[in-house]
Amino acid sequence: MSFKIASSPHQHNQRSTAQIMRLVTLACLPGIILQAVMFGYGVIIQLALAIITAWCSEALILRLRNKPVLARLKDNSALLTAVLLAIAIPPYAPWWLIVIGTAFAIIMVKQLYGGLGNNIFNPAMAAYVLLLVSFPLQMTQWLPPLSLQSISLTPLDAVCSIFSQFSCSGFSLSQLQSGIDGISMATPLDTLRTDLNRGLTLDESWQRPVFFAFAGTGWLWLNLAYLAGGLLLIQQKIISWRIPVAVLGSLFVLAAVSSLASSDTFAGPLFHLFSGGTMLAAFFIATDPVSASTTDKGRLYYGALIGMLVFLIRNFGGYPDAYAFAILLANMTVPLIDYYTRPRTYGHRARSELK
Repeated sequence: MSFKIASSPHQHNQRSTAQIMRLVTLACLPGIILQAVMFGYGVIIQLALAIITAWCSEALILRLRNKPVLARLKDNSALLTAVLLAIAIPPYAPWWLIVIGTAFAIIMVKQLYGGLGNNIFNPAMAAYVLLLVSFPLQMTQWLPPLSLQSISLTPLDAVCSIFSQFSCSGFSLSQLQSGIDGISMATPLDTLRTDLNRGLTLDESWQRPVFFAFAGTGWLWLNLAYLAGGLLLIQQKIISWRIPVAVLGSLFVLAAVSSLASSDTFAGPLFHLFSGGTMLAAFFIATDPVSASTTDKGRLYYGALIGMLVFLIRNFGGYPDAYAFAILLANMTVPLIDYYTRPRTYGHRARSELK
C-alpha cells in the first residue's frame, strides 16, 4: 500500500480532478447552447477566445515555474475557468475583454497563488470583478434576446461585432442593443433597478417587453437550463447539495419577506431565482471545491451568506447582478467558517466544553 499527498480539491470518489472538471464543463452545455440560441453566436466565439487564452496563459506560467505543462493542462481546471468566465460576460463584448479577463484569472488569481488547490478566490469571479470595475461600459453591453432584437445577426456579424464593435452591415453595438420598439434595452435586473430608482412601481416596470412571466425574457429558460445541469452534478455526486440549496434558500427567504413587506419596491423570490446568473452561480461557481467551505455545516453557512449578499447588493448596492462580489466576499470568510464548523476529532472535547 502506498500513500499519496496531494493538494485540494479532494473528492470522496474514484474520479480524478480532470474527470470532475470535465463533467462540470459538460453539465454547462445545456445552458451554453440555450444561451447561444437566446442571445446570439457571440457566446461561441467568446468561449473559443477564453479557452485558447487560458491554455496559453497556463502553459506559459507552468513553463516559467518549471512545472510539467501537458500534465497540468490535462486537469481541465483552466478549461472550466475559461468557460465560466466566457458565459458570464456579454456575448458581443470586444475580444480583448475576454483575453484580459482570462489571462488575469489564470496568471494572477490561480498560478501566482501556487496553482490549482492554492487559490483563495474563485478565478473566474475575480476576473469578472476586475473587468466590471475596469470596463463597466463594455461589461454591460448585453443585447436583448433574439426575439426582441430589431436587427438579426448572422455568425459572420457576430465575428465582426466582437472584433470591430460593428456588425458586417455597419451597425454599432448601441444600435444592436435596441429592441423591436427601437428603445435601448438592458438586462431585466438592470431594467428593474433603473425603473425603481426613477420612482416607478414594480407593476409599472413589469409591463416592459424585457420581462416574461415571473422573470426576464430569455433569462428564465437560461436559468432552467443551468438548473438542470446543476441537478445532474448533484445526482452524480460531483458537488454537494448544501451550497446551492443554501444559496437559493437564503435568497428565496429574504426576497419573499421583503416582497411581502413592500410589494411595490421589492421583486418576488421567483424573479430573483430565475434572473441573471443565479443558477449558474449557485451550482457551478459557488461550489468551487478550492475556494468554497469544506465542512458540511460550513457549506450551509457559506451558501446562506452568498444568498444574503446577493439580495442586499441587488436591492441596495450598485450592481444589479451581484454574484461575483458575493462569492468573492464569501471566499474571504471560508477559513473562519471552516475553523468553527470543522468536525470534532474523535477523543477530543469540543471547544465549547473547554471554556
